[in-house]
Amino acid sequence: MENVSKRTTPAAAAAALALALLVACAWAARGAAAQRASGVTAVRNSYAASLANWDLRAVCAYCATWDADMPLAWRQRYGWAAFCGPAGPRGEASCGRCLMVANAATGAQATVRVLDRCSFGGLGLDPFVFNQLDTDGHGAVTGQLTVSYQFVDCQD
Repeated sequence: MENVSKRTTPAAAAAALALALLVACAWAARGAAAQRASGVTAVRNSYAASLANWDLRAVCAYCATWDADMPLAWRQRYGWAAFCGPAGPRGEASCGRCLMVANAATGAQATVRVLDRCSFGGLGLDPFVFNQLDTDGHGAVTGQLTVSYQFVDCQD
């Protein structure tokens, strides 16, 4: 005699698949949320990259260990950032990754490449990027901006 309890009906299989997809989507959304933050402090961090010929070792950037030998065009493509934000990968895992950073007050946006680390819980932005985001001049007065960020594809 056949064991009916071991047979899977098409409806049960579809329900199981739907549940599996729901769980996968929930995990993906959780991961995406862990890659962004708002209300983060960004400060100016002068690397003088152009004066150092975009040399990560010369400016003692944390990510030099992994990224110093990347092509010059790669190192020049985006402004540099130190990353110690509240969400996203840390240490080596953040090196070379890109962030879309937005000024919370004005909405001005810029893409930066993480090439250094920090310890204050925010972002250190090279002066060019800091000024690009500081469209209302508030950052020039206070020395900092409140921003949001999201890890994005660097397109390279």
